[in-house]
Amino acid sequence: MEEKSFTVLDLLDLDLKEQNALALRCIGGRKGLSREISVPDLNRPGLALSGFYESFAWQRIQVFGRGENAYLRKLEEENRVESLEKLFSYPTPACIFTHNLAPGRNFFRLAEASGCPLLQTDLPSSEFTSRLLRVLSDIYAPTTSLHGVLVEVYGIGILLTGDSGVGKSETALELIERGHRLVADDVVEVRCVNGSILMGQGANKVIGHHMEIRGLGIINITHLFGVGAIRDKKQIQLVCGLEEWDPEKVYDRIGTAENTTEILGVDVPMLEIPVKPGRNIPIIIETAAMNERLKKMGYHSAKEFNQNILRWLESENARAVYFNRDDYL
Repeated sequence: MEEKSFTVLDLLDLDLKEQNALALRCIGGRKGLSREISVPDLNRPGLALSGFYESFAWQRIQVFGRGENAYLRKLEEENRVESLEKLFSYPTPACIFTHNLAPGRNFFRLAEASGCPLLQTDLPSSEFTSRLLRVLSDIYAPTTSLHGVLVEVYGIGILLTGDSGVGKSETALELIERGHRLVADDVVEVRCVNGSILMGQGANKVIGHHMEIRGLGIINITHLFGVGAIRDKKQIQLVCGLEEWDPEKVYDRIGTAENTTEILGVDVPMLEIPVKPGRNIPIIIETAAMNERLKKMGYHSAKEFNQNILRWLESENARAVYFNRDDYL
């Protein structure tokens, strides 16, 4: 995993909407906005304000809720600044006040002197912390870029891979025509969230939702098919590897084998789909998506078929049919 540099100013500049919006604004310590956030976690500094600084997580963003702010008011009334001076002796990334709360005069003065950014949000503490942790987890998630096309088919995120020219974009275009959605073409940026969820999106938002079709050129999927034909990101739940048909290769014809491929340490189900004239690849992809949904619901068609064959072979009638065959005598 490559080292990432993410500052407080970057946090303020994030274009987050709806359930991810942080509603942050800077109310002090602007000269410290270039401080780096190196740990994707938060800390509630209640013990530190009381003077206990052993194991103080100063590397984390400090969140001040109603309880911490009430204690700060008490320190302000009693003109006690020792614990505050100790707090700002650490290069803390930022102090954030929830519920539209604001610190007292001494807190402002010490923050400005130490260059610690003071941020404010109108969100409640519990809601803000859950949103910020989600945002930081996404930012610091392990990331890689893959060559392929990511589409959503019947709710399943499918990554189409294969050599250049095998027909990935053409297959995706036919799927879009059938009513499915494009996430990214050519280069897919993959993030491993929470250690087990692979989220894919376009590597470049400027050229996102464009496709390159050989002989046609660059097309804009949004303009041609509407906003209902695209989405910004999607979990990768199945990988379909397209390859030229090899007559010498033995392909899986039953489907009992559970093949997987590893992406950022996560095993993802994988299908090898041979391509040759006459094969309708888009309908195979659609069927694979529906079959994957059935598997997630606990129904495995190939395994059930195999069990039915075994039960039939073990039955008395099957044995009678077998032993009474003319060619057995």
